[in-house]
Amino acid sequence: SYIYLCYGIHHLFNVVTNVREVPHAVLVRAIEPVEGIPEMMERRKKKKTDYTLTAGPGSMSQALGITTHYDATDLQSDLIWIEDRLETIKPAQIIASPRVGVDYAGKDARLPWRFRIKDNPWTSKAK
Repeated sequence: SYIYLCYGIHHLFNVVTNVREVPHAVLVRAIEPVEGIPEMMERRKKKKTDYTLTAGPGSMSQALGITTHYDATDLQSDLIWIEDRLETIKPAQIIASPRVGVDYAGKDARLPWRFRIKDNPWTSKAK
């Protein structure tokens, strides 16, 4: 994992996709919660469950209790892991759009490197 603090407020969770010291990672922007929802709602100080519980990288990390304390955690550990729930996502269900909040990247900011599942209510809509 690569977890950093953005604007001194938001802990952002990234999955490192290369070897140590090679800066390749994917920012995880949202999840569809299926377990631990009461704990997530408490962490986010929410009274009702809706997409804002885990949509957005800072909100998602807060809901999951992920902070910079967990930076460099092995994602095959018992602390943070990526789990295969054996769901199949067809290519036609994947929407690619420009990234958010990276205007500093110039023309690369417009590259379609923000992915989400079509009609999934747990992700914020592309702007």
